[in-house]
Amino acid sequence: MARRFPPFAAVRAFEAAARHVSFKAAADELCLTPSAVSHQIRALEEYLDTKLFERRGNAIALTLTGRGYSGRLTGLLDAFDETTRSVKEAGERPFRLLCTPGFAARWLVPRLSRLSFGDRVRLKVSTGAPSTDFATNESDCVIQWADDPVPGVVTEPFMTSWRYPVICPQLARRENVQAPADLGRLTLMHDEVLDAWEEWFTAAGVAPPSLPRGPVFPNCELATTAAEQGQGVALAYDMMVRHTIESGRLIRLFDAVTMPVTIYSVAYPAARAGDPMIGAFRDWVFEEMGRDGTGARHAAAE
Repeated sequence: MARRFPPFAAVRAFEAAARHVSFKAAADELCLTPSAVSHQIRALEEYLDTKLFERRGNAIALTLTGRGYSGRLTGLLDAFDETTRSVKEAGERPFRLLCTPGFAARWLVPRLSRLSFGDRVRLKVSTGAPSTDFATNESDCVIQWADDPVPGVVTEPFMTSWRYPVICPQLARRENVQAPADLGRLTLMHDEVLDAWEEWFTAAGVAPPSLPRGPVFPNCELATTAAEQGQGVALAYDMMVRHTIESGRLIRLFDAVTMPVTIYSVAYPAARAGDPMIGAFRDWVFEEMGRDGTGARHAAAE
């Protein structure tokens, strides 16, 4: 039976518009005008003999049929793009990983000597906001913060951690920090993502000081770096600072910890679940977690 395909330009225009829920954003991505995108989508609707978008003035919304069609198309186009790249880039092939700077510096880099894909694959690490929009992030795999589900994306949590205060050795000696109550006279570093100082003080059995007392950073990595440089005390994730503590650059303060939370997951397109490079990286991540004694299990094997 012969295959029957709609016009590819119309499919690309629809998939981009559905992903952005915007003709203008789709036009910017595809280097077209919004009018051309709208024309392509109308042509696709005529070909399929069904409406894919509801048009309400300047606003658009996917129909039920449009949502189902776009969800499948995104995965197919991602797989098509990757297959094409693998042909064009025959020979040495990059494995493109996107993660936060903190994850790269404190967890990934110290372990890289144990990661190998073989002679023809080279790891390429990019740092920044870990977007899971694989149509635009130019990545094969993303280290996603937490474990929020994303349509069309496989999300496998691998790192759960509690938090405790950390301080550089010089500041600890100078301030003679002996008990949790001593933190009330020190500068405390805060982060905008799950700042948990009040929870920690409660766990330590101490009334929290008036908060915030110190600078507020966009993430825990900058707060931890500030503590490492002697600027105060940070509430660090155990899994992210073990190597730093072993090196002597930071000291853990006290036994009290917060409740553990999931902080990182491996994320990749569902359409590429069988990709051997993604599988090799994912397996390596879980092996490393097992090496750390966390008892992490491969989510897909449960």
